[in-house]
Amino acid sequence: MPTKKRSEQEPQPKYRAIADYLREGILNGTFPEGRPVPSEDKLAELFKVTRPTVRQGIAELRASGLVEVMAGRGAFVRSLHSRPSLTRPRGVRRTADGQYVDADGISWTDVETPTATRTDAPLALAELLRIPPGEPMFTYDVLQTADAGRLRQLHRTYVPFSVLAGTKYEEKAPPPAPALFSALAELGHELTFTEHVRTRMPLPDQAKALHLGEGVPVFQLLRVATGNDSRPLALEELHLPGSDLDLIYDMQP
Repeated sequence: MPTKKRSEQEPQPKYRAIADYLREGILNGTFPEGRPVPSEDKLAELFKVTRPTVRQGIAELRASGLVEVMAGRGAFVRSLHSRPSLTRPRGVRRTADGQYVDADGISWTDVETPTATRTDAPLALAELLRIPPGEPMFTYDVLQTADAGRLRQLHRTYVPFSVLAGTKYEEKAPPPAPALFSALAELGHELTFTEHVRTRMPLPDQAKALHLGEGVPVFQLLRVATGNDSRPLALEELHLPGSDLDLIYDMQP
């Protein structure tokens, strides 16, 4: 099928033209760090568009980290050295009563009670858990919120059936993480954790659940809990909004 000539191609969307205009101004110093970009009304008049179209263009720059939007004040050029609005130390620690908690200390609330379902291990997760692809697993899915709903994350727990063989959980589902880790410790496991961090664009249902604007990526964290003999026992999958979030890891020498 022949390709269109440039003159016959669809014109650039207005919101993208706005994003390109602001991006060029930020990079060449027309709009300095810490200063506001032109208001929505001025951009709407300049490009002959509605304010929602302007917001869509600004959302592209916000997703790429060039601007930050302050409620009631407008969009400002971000400093390359400014701190993010949320910093989350990563890691797992054990409390005096034997419970496992995240190092960031955030108290999460499940939007709905997580229910165990049976799933078969896909190849990528099977490799991390060192089990055959297709092995059955207990899986929990839950949307979690904190800080009166301002913070949101998607949390999934995987536990292979083979890990539970010969234990009291052979015939019943274990609890989801983090209570799962205390249950594994009670079975005699000394736990260690490894976390894999990736970024990607969210699926539509993930963007909706996390209240993400267009073009905002997510952090995908895969945390493997390892027990005795370096055997992987369980895996947590977390999806976190990738905008204005700093993840910090304590690296021991």
